[in-house]
Amino acid sequence: MTKVTTVLTFLLTFFTTNPAYTASAQLQLKPVDIDLSDKASLQRGARTFMNYCLTCHSASYMRYNRMGKDLGLTDEQVKASLMFASEKVGETMTIAMRPDDAKKWFGSIPPDLSVISRARGADWLYSYFQTFYLDNKKVMGTNNSTFKNVGMPHVLWQDQGYLQKGTNGDLTRLSEGDLSKDEYDEMARDLVNFLAYIGEPSKIQRLALGKWVLIYLALFFFVAYPLKKVIWEDITK
Repeated sequence: MTKVTTVLTFLLTFFTTNPAYTASAQLQLKPVDIDLSDKASLQRGARTFMNYCLTCHSASYMRYNRMGKDLGLTDEQVKASLMFASEKVGETMTIAMRPDDAKKWFGSIPPDLSVISRARGADWLYSYFQTFYLDNKKVMGTNNSTFKNVGMPHVLWQDQGYLQKGTNGDLTRLSEGDLSKDEYDEMARDLVNFLAYIGEPSKIQRLALGKWVLIYLALFFFVAYPLKKVIWEDITK
């Protein structure tokens, strides 16, 4: 009992005093409803990713032709609309920016986004894209309520407009963007949907196969259980 009490005390102390955990627990994330089967949403998200994210962030675990196949696009469509940093459709999504230059310009190397959705979660990513605000103390002129003191500028500012943070922590719109609030919300949702897709491209197929596996196990049970009773009948007598 002493060991159990010690372990429980340690866990309670860690979760109530650890700054990283406390910050994430207090953070109010904006929920987002993504649908990996919505190919139109994934295509729009891919367009946003290529235009705004791929300049600094790579997705080196994903190949252009694999993405095109899953999103219902031909190689020619991928080359014409979604390839700006590579020459061959079979290449991975890498960037030309050198790590040393990135560290000099941004203070840190922008992370690869291949599995960012699995590391952070869809709600966190959606909240992140929604909570940039003006901050004159930052070199880039903006900060983020979801990721405090992030080195990334607000690359979607033309679409969203600028937000300002009040004394109570609430964000209010300071200037209008090219998109309405609903349009920007949809843009952010599509981008998160795409990031969730590249984080696990086979998820839809895996879930579909999982249903058949469960059906097989259920049917196999009705065969295996009577067989077990026959085999063990003599032993239990």
